[in-house]
Amino acid sequence: MKLDRTMRRRSALVAAAAASALVLAACGSTGSTGAGNGSAEAGIDKLNIIVPADPGGGWDQTGRSMQKDLQENDLVSSASVVNIGGAGGTNGLAKLATEQDPNTLMVMGYVMVGAVETNKSANRIEDTTPIARLTEEPLVVVVPADSPYQTIDDLIADVKAKGKGVSITGGSAGGADHILAGMMLKEAGIGADSLNYIPYSGGGESLAALLGNKVSAGISGVGEYAEQVKAGKLRALAVSGPDAAPQLPEVKPLKEQGVDLVLTNWRGVVAPGSIDEAQAEKLTALVTELHGTDAWQKTLTTNNWADAFLAGEEFNSFLTEDIETVTATLTDIGLLK
Repeated sequence: MKLDRTMRRRSALVAAAAASALVLAACGSTGSTGAGNGSAEAGIDKLNIIVPADPGGGWDQTGRSMQKDLQENDLVSSASVVNIGGAGGTNGLAKLATEQDPNTLMVMGYVMVGAVETNKSANRIEDTTPIARLTEEPLVVVVPADSPYQTIDDLIADVKAKGKGVSITGGSAGGADHILAGMMLKEAGIGADSLNYIPYSGGGESLAALLGNKVSAGISGVGEYAEQVKAGKLRALAVSGPDAAPQLPEVKPLKEQGVDLVLTNWRGVVAPGSIDEAQAEKLTALVTELHGTDAWQKTLTTNNWADAFLAGEEFNSFLTEDIETVTATLTDIGLLK
């Protein structure tokens, strides 16, 4: 049964990719401009968007940006967003597993891939229907403005000296923030048992802990902390991408500061695993049309999200490889036994 379901999903995604290409060809490179195009092309009137996190974080920003751009471009008549926080998104994944509305998308990404493994979730990403990867973003390592840490070396050296006496906050356990913290310590020759990682289900909560000086440092997507850095309330020590981030151009990447790491956090959408091929085509066509609009391209620019769009079989293959890579990384840095 499992093999049959996987094969059916792969067939759906191949068909969806073909449908998406037709939609793009019909809409042109800049996407829809006429009212109701999306509803006519994709056959979807009302869309349900699950954000598997509390308000304030990157997944919430992604879900609400999709809601806004879909509605303002008349790609659907209405799109609702529901937040289901906790457990690195696996609470939302459990909700998706029982979702009866076929016109449903769930925001997800790198964070959830790791959380499924560390939380030993009964519901798995492999049991959803992959629709599209949307964006990617580097992470940033920050400390409170009055912290004694002036450089990333200062932070790592103090962890080496004090172990769990230094606390690092970020998103849910097993996610990109947690993985980056573990990888930084491993790169410095520090054992995983020295990491005192304090997870939160939403970016707003980790930010509050930092601003309240309840933790030593924090890791999150650049977009979630950039404004507080610019306001002088946080100090950024490093970013995790291959280059400096547009929002914080003065902050050097880890690899330029002697920490040989590059990690970016991607986000995408999946649908219930129970949907059929036709519904997978409709949802993929809808998201593909959204990606082609001027409004979505403006959203990417405004939020400084890198466009990482993949749909259909390409996204399915990427997801399969990413699950394998993240599982190996979590084991390597001691987060999985």
